Amino acid sequence: MTAQTPHRYQEPGWFTRNVFNKLVAGLTDLGISVLGSRVLAVRGRKSGEWRTTPVNLLTIDGQRYLVSPRGHSQWVRNLRVSREGELRLGRRAEPFTAQEVSDDDKPAILRAYLTRWKAETGVFFGGVGPDAPDADLRRISPDHPVFKISSPA
Repeated sequence: MTAQTPHRYQEPGWFTRNVFNKLVAGLTDLGISVLGSRVLAVRGRKSGEWRTTPVNLLTIDGQRYLVSPRGHSQWVRNLRVSREGELRLGRRAEPFTAQEVSDDDKPAILRAYLTRWKAETGVFFGGVGPDAPDADLRRISPDHPVFKISSPA
């Protein structure tokens, strides 16, 4: 991302914020994963308080990733600062460390994410789908932060 590029973020609408996210988070809190959903918990970069949001956990060849389909969200900004968090499913809270993935390394990850969740999140990718050429995936990659997550050492 260059200094001139604004941080893109698509704010969720009322239905997503007040119904869909709460439903998915509620089910995940009960230990029911919806297509790989987890509740992401990250400390706020200013407050230090835990902030939570439902996310889709993507696994490729045993490596796990968090992709922000909406762009540079608050959880992304918090994770960039803290570099650690928790993935929650029911009563289980799994701590992790995070490393942001470079734009050049995102196309295969974005393709896998869109293959799995295009019906749910495809609208946020500007018409680019899982069958798009790598050049299109590279073009949109600055708008979609990706984090490789690992168990803490």
